[in-house]
Amino acid sequence: MNNVIEISNLRKQYKNFLLDDISFSVPGGFVCGFIGENSAGKTTTLKLILGMVMKDGGNITLFGKPADDVSLKEDIGVLFEQPYYQEDWTPIYIEKAMRPFYKKWSSTTFHQYLERFSLDPKQKYKTMSRGMKMKLAMAVTLAHDAKLLLLDEPTSGLDPVGREEILGIFRDYMIKENRTIFFSTHITSDLDKIADYVTYIKNGKIIYNGLKDELIDRYCLVRGGTGDLPQSTTPLQATGYQTCNAAEQRGM
Repeated sequence: MNNVIEISNLRKQYKNFLLDDISFSVPGGFVCGFIGENSAGKTTTLKLILGMVMKDGGNITLFGKPADDVSLKEDIGVLFEQPYYQEDWTPIYIEKAMRPFYKKWSSTTFHQYLERFSLDPKQKYKTMSRGMKMKLAMAVTLAHDAKLLLLDEPTSGLDPVGREEILGIFRDYMIKENRTIFFSTHITSDLDKIADYVTYIKNGKIIYNGLKDELIDRYCLVRGGTGDLPQSTTPLQATGYQTCNAAEQRGM
């Protein structure tokens, strides 16, 4: 199995935050959820992968190449929690601005997504709702046949119907071979529905990186007094959760 993203000993120091020599990988052909509390380091990590901020140490490779290799940009689709476009532009003008940057840009694909999302190509960006803006940004992200999607809270702020619609787009995207999604989220139901792998970051440190099903089998949250815990249950200090075997988990 080839890793599309490989990060080793990545470090970034801010005044009040340290991304502490983190290491993890994302295998190609799968969906990986990136989870953690607010200010845990998720957005910082994504910005480092994209070269939007300078790292203080460590290595990042994408598709086996250094992450700063310009040729990689063609194969990466990016969507942050707050998309930014010129407020008076319409989807038509946004396409004109974005199309020259991608050799594989497809106007047909872009307009198919506009139609699928019921977006008016002539509506100004500033008049769109939060959900409409996210759908427009997703249309832009998917219009150039990217092999890797890097998404920061892509369903945050959307209603349940809007979230399900975006997740449906992700499922359709993954039908083709050799495609990978790495997305940060705090909505656990999104992980349940589409994630194969999970990377968990806490206070700038990686706590877990592996299969989602393995994480579920190994750990569970136990509510109640300590007298209610099975004798074989021991605290997992690193995460604040309790660990128990699969049989005990199913019996709760």
